[in-house]
Amino acid sequence: MANATFDPAAVAYYEVEGWKAYYDRSWIRLLRLIVALAQAQFHIPFPQSILAAYHITRASVGWVPKEHDSAGILRHLRDFYALARRYSGMSFNVERAAELELQYWDVHRQLVGQTDKTAFIDTMTQLHAEVFGITEADARESAKLRVEANNVLDTITGRTSTDPAGDWKRCESLLQACYGSIKSPQK
Repeated sequence: MANATFDPAAVAYYEVEGWKAYYDRSWIRLLRLIVALAQAQFHIPFPQSILAAYHITRASVGWVPKEHDSAGILRHLRDFYALARRYSGMSFNVERAAELELQYWDVHRQLVGQTDKTAFIDTMTQLHAEVFGITEADARESAKLRVEANNVLDTITGRTSTDPAGDWKRCESLLQACYGSIKSPQK
């Protein structure tokens, strides 16, 4: 994704709107957002973009309950990443990316409200390094910004934010900085 068509502002927008849809349990809206993201940023054509969005939406719906089918969620994440790799020109390991995505979801859930986010930053570092084809050292800054965005998100979803509208904007700004910090893949 670190190519001329990768737009950090667009990815940040879709991600924040996707978070809103997820926490509102607005699954059709989430599906539409992921279709647009898949087409614009991963170059997944129609109708495969609908299939890609279906897999992320199904994984998201499956993740809602604390007791969930991790294997089923992982299958959907794997299927999404397979489509993303096929059409994006990226060369990440599909299995590893899917596993790290699920690990990110898990560690985020486990560390909500905790001050030490080291495990979360480490997971995001590995995920960004894998997906974007960069070194972990090059992925560290994006991971830190991504975790900071998640921390702000947690104040919104935990209803401790004193300015939810402003914090949604802050999430988007942090995500834009996160994705903007990603440099070209290593050769």
